[in-house]
Amino acid sequence: MNFEGLDPGLAEYAPAMHSALDPVLDAHLNPSLLQNVELDPEGVALEALPVQESVHIMEGVYSELHSVVAEVGVPVSVSHFDLHEEMLWVGSHGVNGSDDIRQIQSLENGILFLTKNNLKYMARGGLIIFDYLLDESEDMHSLLLTDGSTLLVGGLQNHILEIDLNTVQETQKYAVETPGVTIMRQTNRFFFCGHTSGKVSLRDLRTFKVEHEFDAFSGSLSDFDVHGNLLAACGFSSRLTGLACDRFLKVYDLRMMRAITPLQVHVDPAFLRFIPTYTSRLAIISQSGQCQFCEPTGLANPADIFHVNPVGPLLMTFDVSASKQALAFGDSEGCVHLWTDSPEPSFNPYSRETEFALPCLVDSLPPLDWSQDLLPLSLIPVPLTTDTLLSDWPAANSAPAPRRAPPVDAEILRTMKKVGFIGYAPNPRTRLRNQIPYRLKESDSEFDSFSQVTESPIGREEEPHLHMVSKKYRKVTIKYSKLGLEDFDFKHYNKTLFAGLEPHIPNAYCNCMIQVLYFLEPVRCLIQNHLCQKEFCLACELGFLFHMLDLSRGDPCQGSNFLRAFRTIPEASALGLILADSDEASGKGSLARLIQRWNRFILTQLHQDMQELEVPQAYRGAGGSFCSSGDSVIGQLFSCEMENCSLCRCGSETVRASSTLLFTLSYPEAGTSDKTGKNCDFAQVLKRSICLEQNTQAWCDNCEKYQPTIQTRNIRHLPEILVINCEVNSLKEADFWRMQAEVAFKMAIKKHGGEISKNKEFALADWKELGSPEGMLMCSSTEELKNVWLPFSIRMKMTKNKGLDVCNWTDGDEIQWGPARAEEEHGVYVYDLMATVVHILDSRTGGSLVAHIKVGETYHQRKEGVTHQQWYLFNDFLIEPIDKHEAVQFDMNWKVPAILYYVKRNLNSKYNLNIKNPIEASVLLAEASLARKQRKTHTTFIPLMLNEMPQVGDLVGLDAEFVTLNEEEAELRSDGTKSTIKPSQMSVARITCVRGQGPNEGIPFIDDYISTQEQVVDYLTQYSGIKPGDLDAKISSKHLTTLKSTYLKLRFLIDIGVKFVGHGLQKDFRVINLMVPKDQVLDTVYLFHMPRKRMISLRFLAWYFLDLKIQGETHDSIEDARTALQLYRKYLELSKNGTEPESFHKVLKGLYEKGRKMDWKVPEPEGQTSPKNAAVFSSVLAL
Repeated sequence: MNFEGLDPGLAEYAPAMHSALDPVLDAHLNPSLLQNVELDPEGVALEALPVQESVHIMEGVYSELHSVVAEVGVPVSVSHFDLHEEMLWVGSHGVNGSDDIRQIQSLENGILFLTKNNLKYMARGGLIIFDYLLDESEDMHSLLLTDGSTLLVGGLQNHILEIDLNTVQETQKYAVETPGVTIMRQTNRFFFCGHTSGKVSLRDLRTFKVEHEFDAFSGSLSDFDVHGNLLAACGFSSRLTGLACDRFLKVYDLRMMRAITPLQVHVDPAFLRFIPTYTSRLAIISQSGQCQFCEPTGLANPADIFHVNPVGPLLMTFDVSASKQALAFGDSEGCVHLWTDSPEPSFNPYSRETEFALPCLVDSLPPLDWSQDLLPLSLIPVPLTTDTLLSDWPAANSAPAPRRAPPVDAEILRTMKKVGFIGYAPNPRTRLRNQIPYRLKESDSEFDSFSQVTESPIGREEEPHLHMVSKKYRKVTIKYSKLGLEDFDFKHYNKTLFAGLEPHIPNAYCNCMIQVLYFLEPVRCLIQNHLCQKEFCLACELGFLFHMLDLSRGDPCQGSNFLRAFRTIPEASALGLILADSDEASGKGSLARLIQRWNRFILTQLHQDMQELEVPQAYRGAGGSFCSSGDSVIGQLFSCEMENCSLCRCGSETVRASSTLLFTLSYPEAGTSDKTGKNCDFAQVLKRSICLEQNTQAWCDNCEKYQPTIQTRNIRHLPEILVINCEVNSLKEADFWRMQAEVAFKMAIKKHGGEISKNKEFALADWKELGSPEGMLMCSSTEELKNVWLPFSIRMKMTKNKGLDVCNWTDGDEIQWGPARAEEEHGVYVYDLMATVVHILDSRTGGSLVAHIKVGETYHQRKEGVTHQQWYLFNDFLIEPIDKHEAVQFDMNWKVPAILYYVKRNLNSKYNLNIKNPIEASVLLAEASLARKQRKTHTTFIPLMLNEMPQVGDLVGLDAEFVTLNEEEAELRSDGTKSTIKPSQMSVARITCVRGQGPNEGIPFIDDYISTQEQVVDYLTQYSGIKPGDLDAKISSKHLTTLKSTYLKLRFLIDIGVKFVGHGLQKDFRVINLMVPKDQVLDTVYLFHMPRKRMISLRFLAWYFLDLKIQGETHDSIEDARTALQLYRKYLELSKNGTEPESFHKVLKGLYEKGRKMDWKVPEPEGQTSPKNAAVFSSVLAL
C-alpha cells in the first residue's frame, strides 16, 4: 500500500508543459520556470528581452501538470483526492488479490481503506485508529459514507453491511436481491447501487428497500455517476464473441424514472464522472488513456478528446478533486498523472494545512558508549540557557509533599466488620480494581440532576454519598449466603401482608408498574379471568403473577415467567425495552424514559392480547369476556376516544377519529412561563396535553401537496383510568416542576396567613410565626407543602361544543359543588390520584424506580380483614406505609416523577369483580407433543382418566429438573469466603407428577419436557438427566410441551387442593414460579430434619430407610418423585401418623449418627449393606 501526499508545491507551473511559452516572470509563476531559458552572455537585462503576449491555460482545458511514480511496476488500484487537505491518496495492487486497495475515503480525522475483507481507518500521519476484519468469505469492492459516522460496505455477496464508525461495530445487514454491488453513490433522494450484472438499483435512504431499478447493460457495469436529475452509466454488452465495451452511455432522467436518448462517444468508456463547473459536463475515460468531455444530453464532439500518456498500457483508476480543477489518473505501471485546468489549482474549496513529520535528529547525534566510565557527559547536547535551573533550588527551601491519599469510600466504612485490627467490607464496585483516581485540586463539579446525585463532603458520619436519598427509597438488593435465599430476612423490609417482587431477574425494572396494575381492582380481576391458547401471552402471564400476589401473605414473588414471555415479544426488543445485564447493572440509559415506554407498550400489548374473544378448545371455559366484540377490557378501562382535526390554510378541514390509551404531558414553552414564578396549575398543563394543538406540515387533498396545517385534538369520551406519562427527561422540564412547586408552596403559605421571606430560605422568625397558632400552620404541615404541585384529585367536564374543562379538585370543593356521583349525570367526572411512579437518582447504584400506590379497601379486606385506604411505597420487595403527601412530593434533585395514574371515583362499582378460575380439568387430559420424533413407545407416563381426577387432599408426588440459563456471579472476599453477587438463572426443563394413591400409585401422569427458546448455558446432565437435544422440538424424542401448558396443569392441581410430596419442593416451586399454600406441601427435606442440623439428600434417605440405590449416574425425576412418596409413607409409619414425635425423634437421631459415620455418602454395592439389617436400626424400628 503506497500513499503519496500532494504538496501544494506540486502545482508549480512546470516548464515542459508548453515549450513555446516565452519566459515572462509572472507573479504567480516560480522563478525556476526560467531554468531552460538561454540568456545573452553579455548580460542583457530581463526587461530588455522581447516579450510576446503571455499564454495562459484556458478555463476548462485540462493539461498535465505533474506525474510521479508511486511504486515501479505495481499497478495503481485506486486514487482519491483528500476532501480536507491538499493531498492525493493512492492505493496499489498487493501481492495477492486480498491485499488490493479497493476504495479510499477521506474523513476529517483520518482515511478509510477498504480491501477484500478488511476495513482500516488510519490517521493521516500513519497511526492505525482501528482495523476491522470482515468475514473471510466476504469480497468487498465499494464503500459509501452516508453521514459522519455511518458507513455502507458492499461487494460480490448478496448483502450490504452498515458499520458504525464510533463503536466500530456492524449495526445492520441489508439483503440485496441482485448480488455484486461494486459501486455506490448517494443523493438527497436515493442510495444508488451498481451491480456486476449491469443493473443500477435506487434504494430508500431510510429502509434501504429498492424503489426503482434500471437495467443499463446486458453484460456488466463499468462505472456510473449521478448529478442533479441525471444518471449516466457506462459498461459492457453481451456479444456473440463475449463481452464488448459499449460506446453508448446510458442516461436516465430521475424525475420521470426513465431512460433518455443514449449518448454515443468516440472512446471505449471505462470511467466516467460528472464535472459540473459552468455546465454539467461528463468526463469519459478509456483504459487506453483517451479522455473525452461532452454534455450528457448533447452530442459528443471528436475535437473534445485529449490523450493521457500512461507509462503502462492501461489506466487503472481515475478521480476528480472536490473543486473540479484537478484530475488524477493511475496506470498499470504504478505512475500517477495529475491534470489541472489552471497553473495553481485549488483541490478543495476550504483545505486545512497539512502537517508533515519533523525531520529526525537522532542520526545526526554521535553515538555514546555507556560502558566508558570516563566518557564526558558534556557530549550530550542540552539547550543553552542563562536562567537558574530547578535542580539548583536550595534544599532548605523545599520539603517533600507526597500526594494525599483519597478518602475511603463511605459505603466501605459503613459495611466494614472488624476482626481484630483488620476490617473487612464487600466491594461496592464504584471504581475499577486496583485503580484509585487522584485529584490534584478539590473542585466541585457541577451537579447534573439527571445523571448523578451529588456527593456530600467526605467526613459525614451517615453515608455521605446518599445524604439526599431517603433510606427507604434506595435500591434494595438481596444478600445471598451459602443457603441462597433461605436465611435472608424479607420481613425486615416488608412488615405488611402485601407481596413484593424480587429484583434480581433480568428486566425486573418494571416491578413497580406490575404492582400499579395489580392494585387496580378491575385490571386485577379481569386479567385473571383471561386465558388463551397463545404460548407467550402477556395477559395470561400477568394473570398468573396476579394470582401469586393474591395468595402471598407477605412473602416476595418473582415475575420470571412474565418477564420470560416479555423477552420473546419482537416489539419489546424493537422499542429498546429489553436491557442487557450489563446495562441494567450499571444503570445505563434513562430509567424514566424506559418505564414510560414500557407503560405504553404493556397497555397496548394487553389490549391486543385480550381482543381475542373466541374460546380456545384446549382450555374450555376460559372465555370470560366483559366487553363488546370490538374492544377489550383494557380498551374499556384506558381507551380515550378522540377527534383529530387538521385545518389547512386553504380552509380545507379533515377530521378523523382515533383512540389512545395514555397521554403525555406537554409543557408550556420557555417564553410563556417566565422565571419570576408564574402560576400554572397542573390542570392547565393536563388540558393542554389532552386537547393538544400544534402546527405541522401535513398532506392536503385539496391543495394536493404538503401544507402548513393546524392540528387540534378534541375528546369524545373520557377514560375510566387516566394514565399520564410525565416526560420529565431534561433539566428544562425539571426546572418547570421545581418552579411550579415553589410557586404553589408560596401561595399555600400566604393562604394560611404566613409571610414569605424574599430570600430562598425562610428567616427564623418566619418559621416561628408559621409554627405558631397565629400562623394557623404547624411545622409538620409546612413540610408537607414543600415540593408539591400535583393535585390528589382533578375534575373534568365535557362541554357541549366538544370542549374539555379541567380543574384541580379538593375535598372542600365537594361541599361547594356536591358529590361526584351526582355530577356524573351531567358529564362531570372526578379523578383521584391512585399511583405515582418515580425515578430515584442515585449515582452509586445507577438509579431505581419505585411506586407510591393508594391501596384500596378490597385489598386490605382480603389481606388484613380491615376496610380502609392507605398509601404505600413499593420498592421491589420493600413495602412501607407512607403519608399521602409523600406520594406527590417530588424533590427534583433525586426524586423525579415518571408516570401518574388517576382513577374515576367509584370505578369499582361499575364492574363485575368476581374472579372465575378459567382453568378446567381438561388441561390434565392427553395432549400432543411438540417433538416431531416422539413415538408412543417412548411414552413415560399415562395421562389421568376422567374417573381418576384428583380430589382435595389427594397426594401427588412431584419432582422437577432444571437447566442453567446464566451462570452464578460470585466473588471471593478477602477473608476467603465466597460472596454471591447474582445467583444463577435457572429454567425448568422437566416436570413429573406421580399418582399418590389408587391402584396405579407410583405411575406418573405428567412427565413433560419443557421447550425453551432461550440459550441454555449448562444442561446439568449429571444432576438433571437432561441432555442436549432433549428440549429441541426438531430432534427430541421426549414428550415436549410449552411451559404454559405444564404450568396450567400444576395450577389446576393447586387450585383443586391436592398435597404435593417431594424433596426440596421450595426451590422447585420457586423456579417454576408457583405460589403454593404451605399446608399443601409435604417436603421430605423438612420431614427428616432436625433443627440446626444439615439437610439430608434424597439419595441418602432412600438408602437408609428404603434400601434403595437411586441417582447412580444421573437423576431421574420419575424415580425421585416415587422415592419421595415412599419416604412420606415411611414417615407416617415411623411417626404413627405424627402422634409419636418422641419416638420419631430417636429415629432422626440414629439417622444423623449414621450419616456422620458414613460422611453422608451412600456405600458402593460391594461395601456396607443397608442399615435395615443392622441391630441399631432394628431396635429403633421396635420402638
